[in-house]
Amino acid sequence: MDVNITKEKKLTNMRAASSDSFENLVPPRRLTLEESLEFSAEDECVEVTPEVIRIRKVVLDANERRRATSKAKSGK
Repeated sequence: MDVNITKEKKLTNMRAASSDSFENLVPPRRLTLEESLEFSAEDECVEVTPEVIRIRKVVLDANERRRATSKAKSGK
């Protein structure tokens, strides 16, 4: 699922009938290098810097990822 957490709330001049509801985000897991290598999927890579270890997708663009997965499925 692709989520943009920086998307702003629409500001209008009307008040809502119900109060604003806030979603709680689950804090990120702190994984060791070995745990992150086991946790990562085929289309993800593990980035290691002196301060942090992070898992990210190899292809960052969502449309390109869809094309790559459909190409891989049709090729098999």
